Amino acid sequence: MTVQGSEKSSRRGRRSTTMGGMPVNDMPWWRWRSNVRSALHMLADPVFQRECWLAGQDGYGDVTDAVYRLVEDTWLDNWSAEKYVGTIFRDSQEAALVDVAVLRVLRIMHQVGADAPVSAYLDHHAWPEAVRAAREAHVRLAGNDGEDPDVPPRTLEVLAIMTRAV
Repeated sequence: MTVQGSEKSSRRGRRSTTMGGMPVNDMPWWRWRSNVRSALHMLADPVFQRECWLAGQDGYGDVTDAVYRLVEDTWLDNWSAEKYVGTIFRDSQEAALVDVAVLRVLRIMHQVGADAPVSAYLDHHAWPEAVRAAREAHVRLAGNDGEDPDVPPRTLEVLAIMTRAV
């Protein structure tokens, strides 16, 4: 899969014993959760998609970049999010909602092509369902993290700062 607009990989680790009440182990789950949440947030917001992606605003990547962040380290394009309950995902409900969103978005990506223009995604007949599924997952994850799901998505630069090793 080709990633457009991605500047740096987020493969650095951070040392802590817990985060959000979940144990830290060798998996950088906190970074994976941040990437999954960022992708779901962008995929869940049609206003953001029109004002940023469709308008070509810098700093947010594009649809392909969001899909890549959704599945990059987690391999959610190959297996269920259920595998990560207790690490990336707090419970089976989070995992189930993420699985639905991943499957809907990937189905569209495979139909239109990873390098398709943003409009090909947004105009796809199944896009509203993909947005709805991403919204449900985003709201659940944000709520479980004590964050407002309705704030605008963060830029990729802010995401990189949040997930960088200290």
